[in-house]
Amino acid sequence: MNLVGLLAFAVAGSLKGADAELDPFGVATLGVLTALGGGTIRDVLVGRVPAALRSTGDVLVVLGGVGVGLLLAWALSGGTGRVRDHPAFVVADAVGLAAFAASGAAVGAGAGLSAFGVVVTATLTGVGGGSLSDLLLTRTPVVLREDFYATPALIGGVAYVVAAAAGVRGATATLGVAVGVFALRLVAVRRGWSLPTV
Repeated sequence: MNLVGLLAFAVAGSLKGADAELDPFGVATLGVLTALGGGTIRDVLVGRVPAALRSTGDVLVVLGGVGVGLLLAWALSGGTGRVRDHPAFVVADAVGLAAFAASGAAVGAGAGLSAFGVVVTATLTGVGGGSLSDLLLTRTPVVLREDFYATPALIGGVAYVVAAAAGVRGATATLGVAVGVFALRLVAVRRGWSLPTV
């Protein structure tokens, strides 16, 4: 599940960088940060060395995703509108959110965190990298100002806790959460859901 999230968010982060008209190094930086940021925050919270620092496998997957993102950005740049409005971005972003929310919940539960801790690790793993990349682009993170983005990750964390309490654990719970978060995010995008502003 983690590898799926790494690849998807590397593509999505790279497309976000291309949309901001960054140079190739900037696009790659945003892709890497988006892919690794949430998991790094999660790993630090549960007291372990971030996975990207323990193995080159995650980094290679991310770099592959950045390459795909660069190719997609180049291919899509001839169209009108923002690259981030293209279905390639929307789907990659939804896949990354779903995979990381699910894996974040699983890691939190595996670390013995409380129900609240599992929901926090699910949400931060899902939205952390994108929020960091928004900050690098000097804008308020999307999860704080618009859209229905963090909510599916939070609901996924709650669903994981409920599933675990009902005796559903491991890969079954993780996959169920990922599918639910993915579907909820795509429905939210299609229907234009957003939380009200204050």
